[in-house]
Amino acid sequence: MGNRATDSSSGGVAERKKRHFLVNFFVRLVREKPLGTFGLVVTLLLLLTGIFADFLAPYGMNEAHKANLLEPPSAQFWLGTDNLGRDLLTRVIFGARVSVIVGLGASLLATVGSTIIGILCGYLGGKFDLIVQRAVDMWMCLPGLVIFIVIISGIGPGMWPVIIVIGLSWSLIGSRIVRSAVIGVKGNVYMQAAVAIGCSTTRIITRHVLPNIMAPTIILFTTRVPAAIMTEASLSFLGFGIPAPFPSWGGMLSGAGRTYMYRAPWIAIWPGLALAIVVYGVNMFGDAMRDLLDPRLRGGAGRYGVRAKKKLA
Repeated sequence: MGNRATDSSSGGVAERKKRHFLVNFFVRLVREKPLGTFGLVVTLLLLLTGIFADFLAPYGMNEAHKANLLEPPSAQFWLGTDNLGRDLLTRVIFGARVSVIVGLGASLLATVGSTIIGILCGYLGGKFDLIVQRAVDMWMCLPGLVIFIVIISGIGPGMWPVIIVIGLSWSLIGSRIVRSAVIGVKGNVYMQAAVAIGCSTTRIITRHVLPNIMAPTIILFTTRVPAAIMTEASLSFLGFGIPAPFPSWGGMLSGAGRTYMYRAPWIAIWPGLALAIVVYGVNMFGDAMRDLLDPRLRGGAGRYGVRAKKKLA
């Protein structure tokens, strides 16, 4: 009877933990990772600002106020205006939409590509893995920003060229992480059992490999988002990213931002501050997710502090 009661209670605990995984994750995030919580808030604000930019912006994206050129922050223009009389708050808000689209689009493309290449290399191995990894070595030796500039110069600047170039380039680089995770999973007993009972390669990859590498894959995606935002800002600053007049934080720092930054410093301060806060916040959230999802980084208390609770009991 005692064993049955223990089994039922342990089963109930496991069921509650499984049912409330997201709740437990956010509780741990708030309690253990204050900077990660700040990063989550920044990430949510970035997403909401990008989605609802049309409703949040007080003026049109390129609406010029000819009588208010280079006006400092005031009650009418909270962040001031630029050299063409455009409201900086409006352009910063629409710049958040660019960052959301480029950050999520490039990171999603890079993560999907890295997952496909990494799984194929890690599971199949052999000459295929050798050839692909040598190609990855060669690509990693090249300066990334220079390669982006060369490719975009050939295909032309724009939002989708930037997303595709960044995503495809990082697909090769990120495949190393996925490949390592697949090799670690490949040696487990359940993989050998799946092969022994005659499971197809597709079934093994989709049912056994992919679910067990989701944690590093999610972490890879979260770390790619701020890097993609910063890369897009760098390309736009150099004139190879999002073309004018569409607002981009990197593009706002270039051109008029450099020309009038001494006369009207708010032109460069606000987009630079927005870029710094967003990149820092998303990075902190990604680091917190890595610490909470990676079983090797959960600390001595074990997952969700279960071991510590048992000791207290």
